[in-house]
Amino acid sequence: MRSSITMGRHFQWRMKLKKKSSKEEIASGEDLQDEEKSALSFSGSSSYPTNQEESKKRISSAAETAVSRIRSLLTAAATSRRNRQPGFVIGTLYGHRHGHVRFAFQTDTKAACPVMLVELATPTAALVHEMASGLVRIALECERKPADAGKAERTLVEEPVWKAYVNGKKCGYAVRRECGPMDWKVMRAVEPVSMGAGVIPGDGDGTDKDVMYMRARFERVVGSRDSEAFYMMNPDGNGGPELSIYFLRV
Repeated sequence: MRSSITMGRHFQWRMKLKKKSSKEEIASGEDLQDEEKSALSFSGSSSYPTNQEESKKRISSAAETAVSRIRSLLTAAATSRRNRQPGFVIGTLYGHRHGHVRFAFQTDTKAACPVMLVELATPTAALVHEMASGLVRIALECERKPADAGKAERTLVEEPVWKAYVNGKKCGYAVRRECGPMDWKVMRAVEPVSMGAGVIPGDGDGTDKDVMYMRARFERVVGSRDSEAFYMMNPDGNGGPELSIYFLRV
């Protein structure tokens, strides 16, 4: 790897903070209820039952449940943020230009290993596009499973798999990872960077192996053993964060 980090090469990450919209990015409960009523009305007026009608009802119910859970998490996180003393961590989002994005949290920039490393199914370029367009909320949801006999229950950050939502849209799954050679390379390269974004040049010609990254300070708020939130801090200290990551176990 070349000895220096090329800041801003081939890539610019907007750090402009936009005020939160008064409208929710996720679908409202009223819209989901209207869809469900329409499906029921159609079913009642037809004498020919179909599997398609039943499928619509199931999809509507599942979507309503998912939206309700995410809303509960956002509300709980906001309340906890007001009432609790916050902690702070260093967060790094990175990934190959055409690969999946990863994010790592460290309690110390010189820490030997991140306390959490998660890979999203979302492509790096897609998340960059979302970040450039404004506020981004990433919600990760996992299911509670009974602990094995004689073993303690996993902590939230130890869960291996989550359902992922980006701005209310289902985006596959997120998976907890262990640090590999590429991850160590990135962590060492960005160690001197407290806040910023850029590109770490890859080996060989072309840009496919270049690693895009963003690094910032995050406020960590623990709502309970089943909910945590990480808020990216605005560099000039004004206003709220433009990136928030939520973890929920149900």
